[in-house]
Amino acid sequence: MTPTIVVFGSINIDLTLRVPHLPSVGETVLTPAFSQAVGGKGANQAIAAARDGALTSFIGCVGNDTFGMSARAALADLGIETSGLKTVPGSTGLATVWVDGDGHNQIAVASGANSALKADALCDREIGPDTFVVLQMETPPAEVQAAIAHARSRGACVILNLAPALPLPAQALREVAILVLNEYEATVLCGLLALPEVEPTEQVTALARHLSTTVIITLGRAGAIGARGGTQWQVDALAVPAVDTTGAGDCFVGVLAAALSRGTAMGDAMQRAAAAGSLACTIVGAMPSFPTADRIDGALADAVQPQTQR
Repeated sequence: MTPTIVVFGSINIDLTLRVPHLPSVGETVLTPAFSQAVGGKGANQAIAAARDGALTSFIGCVGNDTFGMSARAALADLGIETSGLKTVPGSTGLATVWVDGDGHNQIAVASGANSALKADALCDREIGPDTFVVLQMETPPAEVQAAIAHARSRGACVILNLAPALPLPAQALREVAILVLNEYEATVLCGLLALPEVEPTEQVTALARHLSTTVIITLGRAGAIGARGGTQWQVDALAVPAVDTTGAGDCFVGVLAAALSRGTAMGDAMQRAAAAGSLACTIVGAMPSFPTADRIDGALADAVQPQTQR
């Protein structure tokens, strides 16, 4: 069957260290062990969508090293279609993640093969009005912009997670069907677009109006808010004991895409994504923490219903 979700983006190997506290400048912090898993915003979002039951394809680049072989095998084991995952000379992207006892993290990323990803890789795919194309900003911005234009020309629903908050032309952002940002990224984008709003509730409305698209701002423990035209949505996160927030935003994006691909209404899709992102905070690591569909279903049984205002 043809995948309904095509993720174009980054893939890394994540090395995660659980530390008693995050290191200060010049400080060495000892910890007894580390964990290794597939990461990168693109791969994370593909994994989250696949775990929620969506037929998913991933387009990206890995290096011709052992990390690349491990990353490719991990996606394939999850049922993600990987014919668009290209092996290039050099090293696979690598991220080192430090997580403290409160779930706060520090992350450093070596882009490696991610810098070799080209929009042409998406042009070779069969995509159309039934396809959801998901993108992020850990690959070259010019290629992301070109991929958005191509997907839009084929009638696909384009979901862009503007993370990290690198600048794209406003016209490219207007071609996106759904723009997802966190609070920091929303503030940066408002500054770039000369929008004076400082509160997320104001930012989401101003951005949606300025860009004529659906905008969602994730709020961590406070859930998420979204807007399009005169409609606004607000959903709550789950009350969970957070041990590691790494990848929670990526989980939100992947599950949002999976829910929308099944025809779920926006407010309900946001609520499902917020629940999944909350659950992802309860286990150390990104990919290992992403919940399956049945676990999300169970968590939603007691969740507060989304609020919609028109």
